[in-house]
Amino acid sequence: MAAPVDSHWSEHALERLSEAGYKRGGARTAVVETLAGHSCAVTALELEEELRRRDVRVGRASVYELSLVQRFEAARGTASYERIDPSGHHHHHAICRRCGRMEPFEDRDLEQAIGQVAKEVPFEVAEHDVVLRGLCDRCAS
Repeated sequence: MAAPVDSHWSEHALERLSEAGYKRGGARTAVVETLAGHSCAVTALELEEELRRRDVRVGRASVYELSLVQRFEAARGTASYERIDPSGHHHHHAICRRCGRMEPFEDRDLEQAIGQVAKEVPFEVAEHDVVLRGLCDRCAS
């Protein structure tokens, strides 16, 4: 789902990459700017196709090398990537089993419950994601 470009995130990402020793090359910058235009998850193949439509040639390895994205499986066998907001703000996903439509959602109570569970498990929880699967309103009709 395309969104207005988040220039704050793209600058943050480019700065972090520079600090890690990566040069600000055309391919890397194009990938960052394309990710900054998505408010929700996108697959590496979708990114590659979007860049190709804009006549920007980028190898798929440039998509995977970013450590500023979170990986999750949206559908069986298909990994999606979503930019990580430096503030820690994030959302979760509802995915239709029939058409694959993905809708982001946020819930403060859910976040509080996850925080409480994180205190009770014998792990240092670094991240989490919640995926609800079912039928979207279009497919359920």
